[in-house]
Amino acid sequence: MKKLMTGVALAALTGSAAWAADEVKLQLKWVTQAQFGGYYVALDKGFYEEEGLDVTILPGGPDIAPPQVMAGGGADVMVDWLPSALAAREKGLPIVNIAQPFKSSGMMLTCLKESGVATPADFKGKTLGVWFGGNEYPFLSWMSTLGLPTNGGADGVEVLKQGFNVDPLLQKQAACISTMTYNEYWQVIDAGISPEELITFKYEDQGVATLEDGLYVLEDNLKDPAFEDKMVRFVRASMKGWKYAEENPDEAAMIVLDNDETGAQTETHQKRMMAEIAKLTAGSNGALDPADFDRTVGTLMGGGSDPVISKMPEGAWTHQITDKALQ
Repeated sequence: MKKLMTGVALAALTGSAAWAADEVKLQLKWVTQAQFGGYYVALDKGFYEEEGLDVTILPGGPDIAPPQVMAGGGADVMVDWLPSALAAREKGLPIVNIAQPFKSSGMMLTCLKESGVATPADFKGKTLGVWFGGNEYPFLSWMSTLGLPTNGGADGVEVLKQGFNVDPLLQKQAACISTMTYNEYWQVIDAGISPEELITFKYEDQGVATLEDGLYVLEDNLKDPAFEDKMVRFVRASMKGWKYAEENPDEAAMIVLDNDETGAQTETHQKRMMAEIAKLTAGSNGALDPADFDRTVGTLMGGGSDPVISKMPEGAWTHQITDKALQ
């Protein structure tokens, strides 16, 4: 009887016909950090609970590929970058973007000025650190637009498979490394290299920016009305969390820290990260902008003889969820 009454109370509170909270598993692209602040805020502030949801946030890491987790049934929804998602879809995994909290890209190359890099033309003959695991796709497309082979040589670039750290730049193993505006760039600064010693190239400024953190589900699941309803409530609560995080970045950062079971994050870094993340989510109400999708596809297909995707994707995104969630 107690369980029944709890369900009735929850249904009355949320306006949902559900007798108990619906479970949702969210797989993150990376470890617990302010990059995912909106979801942790939504959890902490009870926004998911208000929607009749019992959300479990699954941290990612270097050995976790969100598309593989989805394919194996380990998550209902995942955070991923659109290039990675489109590449996975073309290879046969039917994942669909249902919401796009991030409007702008935070990806860039950070270079040591002493390496002789002043413009993208100076990449020729240099070693560049590149993340793999899906993050390499925008880079490969960019190099193709510059006409620079990625197999080394005087007329191309040498690609160093970069770990998720800044060591190659600090140890001068690479002229430039992959960084995010909200994370690794500041690790370089914290390591003692001044901004004046660096030059950065934001993908946004180079015209090759691609959509980053979006929410994805398996296509077939969207045919289930119960799953659709669950995702409508999840996206609505998540975007409420994101907008709260934008307006209260320091508080959001502390919520993230409270959820970091590893204890690896610091208050200074997470507050700085959340402030930068807020710049990337600003301007998004959660619905994917078709123009941003087309720009991303154009970048990925502009890969010369070896494009990231070989044909125009169909059915890779939908407003099915956001049209209802954002009413």
